[in-house]
Amino acid sequence: MPRRMLRHTAWSAALTAVAVGLTACGSSSDSGSKSTTTATPSAATAPAADAAIVAQLPAAVRAKGTLTFAADATYPPNEFVGTDGKTVIGMDADLAKALAAVMGLKAKVVNATFDSIIPRLQAKKYDVGLSSFTDTKEREKVVDFVTYFTAGTSFFTKTGGSVKPSTLADLCGTTVSVEKGTTQADDAAKQGKTCAAAGKPGVKVLVFPDQSGANLALQSGRAQVGMADSPVAAYQVERSKGQFQVSGKTYGTAPYGIALPKGGGLDDAMLAALKKLMADGTYGSILKKWGIENGAITDPVLNGATS
Repeated sequence: MPRRMLRHTAWSAALTAVAVGLTACGSSSDSGSKSTTTATPSAATAPAADAAIVAQLPAAVRAKGTLTFAADATYPPNEFVGTDGKTVIGMDADLAKALAAVMGLKAKVVNATFDSIIPRLQAKKYDVGLSSFTDTKEREKVVDFVTYFTAGTSFFTKTGGSVKPSTLADLCGTTVSVEKGTTQADDAAKQGKTCAAAGKPGVKVLVFPDQSGANLALQSGRAQVGMADSPVAAYQVERSKGQFQVSGKTYGTAPYGIALPKGGGLDDAMLAALKKLMADGTYGSILKKWGIENGAITDPVLNGATS
């Protein structure tokens, strides 16, 4: 799903100091968490609470008054750290605020490493995972998802390089950089085995804790190919000022899902809140703000994995 990443005045100026693929991250004594910010949308822009949706919330959640959303803020424009070095911004952060507002709650956005989010949802340390998760049948075994976006995987390379993959099969004999715990990491590893089984050179997969590290490996020449979700790859290419280029076509288009603990009682309220934001135009406005409206969906569902 190729996208044209449109620059939006409100955020392009704020990001001029961000280096290619690098995002400032705060720190925390929690090894899986990097920084936290509590976001309360302004009265002028926040969607109004919907009484019917509020009534669907578990009593304990209503009493707490805040939903804790976890995001790996190294994945712009979906989620990343702002120029203050701590505030999580992006499409998912904006959506978290709006969803919480419809449910009559505040949103607390926690910056956490991607592969720690689902285990910490299971351990009830977070209420929601909103971090560009592809909704897969394997992940649905341990968490529930409310679908909210659609994206595929794109390859990107250094401009002028000799390696220009169009499909996974073209990765044989190359070095690929990916983020830990992603579908791209799985795909690259599986392709390496496929290459070897066919008597071809394998795929050297460099796995990094976050997307920033994967991007830096490509920039420095340690890797020949980067892989990321299509809107993220397109954003990296745009921000690289000609250093990177998208290679080939997007593959594996699938839904993103808002991750929720199984049995946590939030599924119905979250689905209803998202539908409300779609109906009143808030959802579309958020995607347009970040230049990724091509990934919009119109019929969110609970656990909509395609593979």
